[in-house]
Amino acid sequence: MSSNIQVRKICQHCEKEFIARTTVTKFCSHKCSRSAYKVRKRAEKIEQSESQTLKAKQKSIEQLQVKDFLTVSEVSKLLNCSSKSVYRYIKSGTISAVNLGQRLTRIKRSELDKLFQTNIQTSIKESETLEPVKYEIEDCFTIKEVKEKYGVSEAALNQMLKRNSIPKIKKGRYAYVPKKLIRNLLT
Repeated sequence: MSSNIQVRKICQHCEKEFIARTTVTKFCSHKCSRSAYKVRKRAEKIEQSESQTLKAKQKSIEQLQVKDFLTVSEVSKLLNCSSKSVYRYIKSGTISAVNLGQRLTRIKRSELDKLFQTNIQTSIKESETLEPVKYEIEDCFTIKEVKEKYGVSEAALNQMLKRNSIPKIKKGRYAYVPKKLIRNLLT
């Protein structure tokens, strides 16, 4: 069925201009039509494969969420971190675990739930705290003055400041600490 219509169109595959004989023509030639079909089918296969992979991952995570006791590798999958990180959390005491033998470390599911509950509660407490006190430079010692006056090394001073949450005020090249807090700490 031929037509006398001549419509200028752009090929959806090679993006070259061509003259079509119908209003629904999408490609300039049979070759472009075949190539576009192959590209479309390849994309469908890739999408199908990715969706199957995603379903398999979600299924394994759902199975892990049902278990009461988890291995280190299962915990690392749930937390989306490495197994070395999980061992580090166990060593630091962040996560409680039981070692039943060589390569038999088990973690109770409720321990992971507690981990997130405590983090949520501390973040709520931190957001509820009042705005920090602003100190004037006139009411502060420099780090050098504290070291000379109290005979403390810089490393020990920094450790004490960090441990007691004493703020450092940086102004230019100097770091200042509040006189009142330093006197309370070092006298």
